[in-house]
Amino acid sequence: MLTALTLICNPGRPLLGDELASRLMLWLDHEDWAGAVSRRVLASGVAEDYLFEIAPARRKELSDAVRRQLGEVAADVVIQPAEGRRKKLLVADMDSTIIGQECIDELADLAGKRAEISAITDRAMRGELDFESALLERVAMLEGLPERALAETFLERVKLNPGARTLVATMKKAGATTALVSGGFTYFTARVASAAGFDAHQANVLLVKNGVLTGDVERPILGRAAKEEALVRIAREKGLAPEATLAVGDGANDLSMLKRAGLGVAYHAKPAVAAAASARIDHGDLTALLYLQGIGREEFVHA
Repeated sequence: MLTALTLICNPGRPLLGDELASRLMLWLDHEDWAGAVSRRVLASGVAEDYLFEIAPARRKELSDAVRRQLGEVAADVVIQPAEGRRKKLLVADMDSTIIGQECIDELADLAGKRAEISAITDRAMRGELDFESALLERVAMLEGLPERALAETFLERVKLNPGARTLVATMKKAGATTALVSGGFTYFTARVASAAGFDAHQANVLLVKNGVLTGDVERPILGRAAKEEALVRIAREKGLAPEATLAVGDGANDLSMLKRAGLGVAYHAKPAVAAAASARIDHGDLTALLYLQGIGREEFVHA
């Protein structure tokens, strides 16, 4: 089966080039991993594709071997079928994925409870705690925080991760649907979705009374299952096969969504999440998701 091996590094530290490519292609040929290998530079120094035939059962073995060959070269390695790489649906997590922050931790900072709440957030994202109970515990600790803290947090603390707007704009230009799904709060997903250009968003609703947070959220709570359901629902509404979907996230509550998608990408993720996902990005920015689809830098749409 025609297979794509994609190497991606941090755009700020371009490490890929002809010398490495020659060494890699010679090794691929010598080890008899593949027949003829073709190379395509997606972004000079940053991202490259290698296309060749290999049995699907050998992809994991090859991926591990390529990482050993790269040694200290800080590059992501993703191996997948070459056919059907360009996806028609992007479903993305928000906190620590599309943005660089955990919004609830930033709210906790304003409430003077960052250490306590951040510790729970970290354990929940690692899969050590039940998401729903962890969310309720953290939100309860925000009781009495003025509603204006939401606006302060968004305006002063929330920042899109590098490549977010380019990722969304490029996929939309190619006809894909984009959705932001979060176990966080609609106050933030609405604004982040607008800033990044997503078509739709979903999250939990913080309850407010008399200008202060009540310490609770609307039911039902949207967590791990809701993210997977969103992916399935939107794909069905758009008449898309599962193989045509792309999901990205960093935490344990993203795992069901990542496993259900045609390509599930763990983005700078917790170790257990990165190990379980079909693809992982540890070095690249969000434009890595475009390179994984075989989209070169010259095709990027810069919003």
